[in-house]
Amino acid sequence: MSPARTPSQSRRWSHFPHGADVGLIGEGPTREAAFAACAEALTAAICDPGAVAPRQAVTIACAAADDELLLYAFLNALVFEMATRRMLFGRADVKISDAGGQHRKLDATLWGEPVEPARHQPAVEVKGATMTMLRVARLPDGGWQARCVVDV
Repeated sequence: MSPARTPSQSRRWSHFPHGADVGLIGEGPTREAAFAACAEALTAAICDPGAVAPRQAVTIACAAADDELLLYAFLNALVFEMATRRMLFGRADVKISDAGGQHRKLDATLWGEPVEPARHQPAVEVKGATMTMLRVARLPDGGWQARCVVDV
């Protein structure tokens, strides 16, 4: 699938095939933007994120020892919110900070709405993020890339 621009136009997401699962890639000028784009890629594995209206805000917080584990925790928290609230999220605003020592803390606001199967036409159900191909890194142009395979 070709990269898609998000509403901010400064970050982008794409998918890559991985067996029966789906690979997510998020890129942006900052680590936070790359995480947010990866969250949008997760929604795009299910439906068109542009079809998800930002009607309701949901906040999540998580912490981890490094960027990769933080991405893993963030995506799994997003999957949990989708499943328990029966919602889809078309946008994520992410803030990452040091939580002391070598830990990082993520606070995010997810914007979305309840699933409407006839309108959203969900293609798959994402069960969770995996550690397969989990990577958060700076790109040669100075931007950031976040990548992960999700189980569908």
